[in-house]
Amino acid sequence: QVHLVESGGGLVQAGGSLTLSCAASKSIFSIDVMGWYRQAPGKQRELVAAITTGDNTNYADSVKGRFTISRDNAKNTAYLQMNSLKPEDSAVYYCKADRVYSSSGAMGDYWGQGTQVTVSS
Repeated sequence: QVHLVESGGGLVQAGGSLTLSCAASKSIFSIDVMGWYRQAPGKQRELVAAITTGDNTNYADSVKGRFTISRDNAKNTAYLQMNSLKPEDSAVYYCKADRVYSSSGAMGDYWGQGTQVTVSS
């Protein structure tokens, strides 16, 4: 069983910063792509940022220049550093691992449980 454990969510004032972490199971051999998604009440879940094993990244236009995604492959952990936060960034943030591999082969894609980020004005 693959588990993604998120941490770092909370309440922050507009203009502040917050860093999210997503730690995958230690037994995982590798993950091709790790990404962060978010979903606000009444809205569709959307991609925020993603990063490949080669450290190629892509971001939603709404967060470019403010958010930074990174990963530690040795720890199977992804991070999302969020700066200059806006009330519009408030949402439940989800970590996703795409194309997870064990030592014996591909296992599939997995989602974290989500963590709440609330930005007050």
